[in-house]
Amino acid sequence: MSTMNTLVRRADERYFANHGWLKSYHSYSFADYYDPENMYFSYMRVLNDDFLAPATGFDLHPHREMEIVSIPLAGELEHKDNTGNTEVIVPGQIQRMSAGTGIYHSEYNASFEKTLNFLQLWFFPTSKDIEPSYETITYGLENLHNTLLPVVSAASPGPHAASIHQDLTLYLSQPEKGHVLTFKQKPDRSTYIFVIDGQISLNDGTVLNRRDDARITDAEDIIITPNEASHFMLIDLP
Repeated sequence: MSTMNTLVRRADERYFANHGWLKSYHSYSFADYYDPENMYFSYMRVLNDDFLAPATGFDLHPHREMEIVSIPLAGELEHKDNTGNTEVIVPGQIQRMSAGTGIYHSEYNASFEKTLNFLQLWFFPTSKDIEPSYETITYGLENLHNTLLPVVSAASPGPHAASIHQDLTLYLSQPEKGHVLTFKQKPDRSTYIFVIDGQISLNDGTVLNRRDDARITDAEDIIITPNEASHFMLIDLP
C-alpha cells in the first residue's frame, strides 16, 4: 500500500446552499458556510458546484486578488466584465479570470430553458496587484479520452490550456472503465482530485464516487483506476 496522505471529503459532506434560482454545493468555506478546518487546500480557496436556473445568474459584482476558473459541465455560461469581454462558453471550454487590482463581472445562464451547471474555482495568486485579465480556451471533450489533459497551467499554457498566475496545473480526464492513469506527484507538492462523474479507485485503496474529492500529500505515484467510465479533475498544487 502507498504511504500517501489522503483526506477524502464526500459529496454529501459539502455545504448545500439553496437560493431558489441558484443551488450550490461548496467544497470549501464560502459565503454563509464557515468551517475553520476547511478554508483552503494549498493555494486552492474555492470550489463551488453551481446549478443556475434558466435565464438567471450572478449580477455584476467585484473581485480582487484572486484567480478564478469556470468550467461549464452542462448548459451555456454567459460571461460579461467591465474590461469589455462578453462571451458564452459551453462544455469543452474553460475560462480563467485574473481579478488582480479589481474587476467587475457577471455570470449568467444564457439558456431560457435548461439549467446551467458549472464548477467555479478560486486560487490565490502568486502576487498582488496583477493587471486584471480574462481568457477562454477550447480544449474539446474528445481530447479528454483516456488521458490527463492540462487545461489550465502556469508552466505550459498552450492551445488547450489557459494560463494562470499560480504555480499549478489543472487537468481534466474522461477515462473508460479499467484504463489506468498514473500521476507522478513531485516532492513538496499537493494533489487535489474531484470526481465529476463515475467512480475511481486510488492506489492507497481510496474509492471516490461522483462529486467526492481527495486532497493528497506525501505521495509519489498516484495511480487512478476508473471502476466505470468516469470524468474527473486533478490539480497539481504547491
